[in-house]
Amino acid sequence: MFKKSFITDCEGPLTLNDNAFELSANFIEQGDDLFKTLSLYDDYLADIVKKENYKAGNTLKLILPFFIAENLENKDLVEFSKNHIYSVNDSKFLLKYLQETMNTYIVSTSYGQYIEAVSYYMELPFENTFYTKVNLDKLTLNNDEIEKIKEFKELILDNPTDYELFDDIFFSQIVEMGIYDEIKKIEVVGGEGKKLAIDEIIERDGIDVNEILYIGDSITDVEPLDFAYKNNGVSISFNGNEYPLKVAEIAIVSPSAITTAVIADIYANNDKNKVLEFIKDYNNANDYEKLFTDYDINSEVRAEFFSVFSNVEYPIIEVITEDNFDAILKVSKEMRNSIRGQDIGGLG
Repeated sequence: MFKKSFITDCEGPLTLNDNAFELSANFIEQGDDLFKTLSLYDDYLADIVKKENYKAGNTLKLILPFFIAENLENKDLVEFSKNHIYSVNDSKFLLKYLQETMNTYIVSTSYGQYIEAVSYYMELPFENTFYTKVNLDKLTLNNDEIEKIKEFKELILDNPTDYELFDDIFFSQIVEMGIYDEIKKIEVVGGEGKKLAIDEIIERDGIDVNEILYIGDSITDVEPLDFAYKNNGVSISFNGNEYPLKVAEIAIVSPSAITTAVIADIYANNDKNKVLEFIKDYNNANDYEKLFTDYDINSEVRAEFFSVFSNVEYPIIEVITEDNFDAILKVSKEMRNSIRGQDIGGLG
């Protein structure tokens, strides 16, 4: 075991996917619009209403009846996930390097079928991942319920902002269906669920709460980022939207995960103050190669960084303040949409 732990969200910092959105778009007619609508409803329940016992990321539960209405099975999720992994540039390099310097984990809201495929692709032990466990083969609807779910889909698509209608569908009508007994058992690893995963990691690794680095990009990362920041760990928004930027201490805006590796390398060998010192010097540097040498950045990380950014503008690495928040949010969302696409980048 190492003295520090690196904990990352999957979709965003490592991959360009939104696996559940892509599953919806592929297997459900108008599934892309359906998922985007439910994602906004999920954000509304988690961030505006603050519904009791509701976790950000519950879109993964809301969409399940619609998957079952299309007769999806576990094998469909497994096969699709294996064949549709699109990684952030240098994310595989990042995880390979990190496993030699820190305890390394993926904590994701995504379905386990996708995370297993990603862990195999990234060569990270699957036991070092946390994810939402879903067994589609245990979820069943009778014929009348299937027809009802299809009616719900049309109502949702025709009334995309009628959240009173959605409340009735999801919290009055679907709860009366047999499928709900299994769905309510599912623990979505989002928001507080991710924070609980961090608690388990800290205990497993025998480290202090201030010896973690957490990096995320969306609303499901708010609680773990807030926890890391308040406990003097390193908290990073990577091409994040407004949700992580409001609670993280550091913003990275970059087309490549090699930027993450730079910060991780400094933190692996120093405390957080050294990371903050580097960021200050980075934003005032005239000679970046000298800066990296002065901070003794790992030679492979250094070489890859300057290879990636040899002919393009250097990435943004900044401490987030009230003064720079709006400017960072603008470029962060632009980068997010640029590398992940407008549909996925726009999801909470």
